[in-house]
Amino acid sequence: MDAPPEQEQEQPPPQGSDRRRPRRWREVSPTRRGLVLAWWGFTLTFGFLRLLTWLIHVDAAGVGNVSAGGVHLHHYVWGILVLMIVGALGLVERSPRWRTWMGLAYGIGTALVIDETANLINLSDVYWEHAGGTSIAAALIIIGVVGGALAFTHRDGPGPGTDGSDPEEH
Repeated sequence: MDAPPEQEQEQPPPQGSDRRRPRRWREVSPTRRGLVLAWWGFTLTFGFLRLLTWLIHVDAAGVGNVSAGGVHLHHYVWGILVLMIVGALGLVERSPRWRTWMGLAYGIGTALVIDETANLINLSDVYWEHAGGTSIAAALIIIGVVGGALAFTHRDGPGPGTDGSDPEEH
């Protein structure tokens, strides 16, 4: 009798420090992709908002406030609308692709709201006053804590589903 051909045996999953972080975006679980994009969306939107509002504050040519009927619309209004849309989509759409992009929209909407936290706390426009520093402090804390959590944590391999997705999606 011929000896059976050697078959490749599956290696057990790496243990302890042998686990590796995903190297490519597609290796990252859809949930984590959404979290990472939310963090990037928040961070970049916050920086952009601070630049834009400073340009408005110094009366840069071509840059101005958004108003409706003579009433200034603060950008937290747009953030609340974005968060409402993301929340509604999250109730009906659960595919990994949508989850990823909803994370980005969530980060942008959250930045629009957090950037004007001081206005919401004081119920007046204190954006450029000393009390406006509350918004900056809140945003920097969020950027640091969430960025640190994302940097120091990771999933150990694909998610519960064989394709890295959650089992509830199947």
